[in-house]
Amino acid sequence: MSSSPDMEKKSPMDISYAIKDETSEIGSSNQMIYIDPEKEKAAFKKFDRYVVPVSFVFMLLCALDRNNLGNARVFGFDQDLGLKSGQFGNINTFSALTTMLFEVPWVLAVKRFGANYTLGAAFLIWSASTLGTAFVQNYGQAVVCRMLVNAAGGGLEQCFAYLFSTIYPRKDIGKRIITNNLAMVLSGAFGGLFAWAIQQMGEKGGLAAWRWLFIIEFCITVVVGLTCWVFLPHTAETAWFLNAEEKETMRLRKERDILFRGDAKFDKKWIKAALLDPFVWLIGTAFFTSSVAINGFNVFLPTILQGLGFADLRVNYMTIPVYLVGAVSLVTVVYLSDKFQKRGLCIMACLVPVIIGYIIAVATPNQHAGYAAMFILVLGIYPTSTLAVTWTAGTLAPDDKRAFGMPLADSIGNLSNFVSSQLYPTAQGPRYVQGNGVSAGLTVVASFLYGSCWFLLRSRNQKKEKLIAEGATTNGLEGDLALDHKYIL
Repeated sequence: MSSSPDMEKKSPMDISYAIKDETSEIGSSNQMIYIDPEKEKAAFKKFDRYVVPVSFVFMLLCALDRNNLGNARVFGFDQDLGLKSGQFGNINTFSALTTMLFEVPWVLAVKRFGANYTLGAAFLIWSASTLGTAFVQNYGQAVVCRMLVNAAGGGLEQCFAYLFSTIYPRKDIGKRIITNNLAMVLSGAFGGLFAWAIQQMGEKGGLAAWRWLFIIEFCITVVVGLTCWVFLPHTAETAWFLNAEEKETMRLRKERDILFRGDAKFDKKWIKAALLDPFVWLIGTAFFTSSVAINGFNVFLPTILQGLGFADLRVNYMTIPVYLVGAVSLVTVVYLSDKFQKRGLCIMACLVPVIIGYIIAVATPNQHAGYAAMFILVLGIYPTSTLAVTWTAGTLAPDDKRAFGMPLADSIGNLSNFVSSQLYPTAQGPRYVQGNGVSAGLTVVASFLYGSCWFLLRSRNQKKEKLIAEGATTNGLEGDLALDHKYIL
């Protein structure tokens, strides 16, 4: 067993209290390992410097790609490929299907093969498929390319969330997982301007503007993405940018936190454990009901502005302040959630402005009121999805259960893509009374489901606390259900 010079300076009682402070949130099966907090902090700073920015860039490129398909339609995508009624929607439906199907395999691959190899393979498939989209000639080719794009990029959020859960303490991963939705906000704010600038090129070299949109996106992805990819570690304990002492610190953390992390070799029994855990299904269903509102927001915001009679470029400008408010709310709420260790309560608080915003959109035909409602609604939309992923990542243990259960819950949530595509038909614009009404109603349902998750975990904590008070040292269970694991509520 390893120790540090700092340990030798401490009495056994001091060491015991230090270990308790370090591991009380997750329990520990090895109460004799002491880790210098300063050395641990130094290692975390390097991950913040090398890995967190990579996750942001990858998610930004992925979000831009999703937005660009919609922009391509405005530039003549449908006409050039001869798409018939409903076929563009089918492309989105098939793409959403591959996102769902490949989330779990990608995260399991990160567990099995390491982050750098897995995300590198996803990056290559994603980049090649993006370039392929620029040269599709018919509906079938478009379906294949977009399915490949989403199959490769759809699991990025869960892969990075899982990677962060193997690096940082559970209480601090929210501020790292936030990079996904920050990327979505930035893409929403400025993606339209990027597309508009390319549209002004017109037809160059015999290629339509929408084809150049994907060609330029590919060039940016290859240059920026490859640069970022080299910074990805294989695992937290073997990251190339850590020195020998920092690698040992991360190795000791894994050994100390064995209850939360588990063994290196994947054990299939945790697949069954995840499938039988009510929390996975509850939070997945809650994520589904709250995600419909997010998809609706992406549709409704530009439509409101177009209904006010503004030109396309003006519409893009006017979405920026809405997204900036969303970004401020996202950072603030996630920071407070990490600080006070309140996941469920923060989520349920965020759902209130979402419900209010949609009710305003349904209740009045005034488009200025509809625009104002978007500022209210955006206060809760992005923090909700970020905290749902953060809560799941910090709840399921060990790594094997989390590697399967976390993307499974997210896949259930992504079923919302199929619902939203039917809730917002173009014919019902610009108010989308049906879609906004259903989004408001599902958000109310989501609040009860997230509340159920909170009560479930609180009940488990109370049962464990009662057993400990009675002198029990074990409850005969493993992983997060074990006696030593305390859930973050």
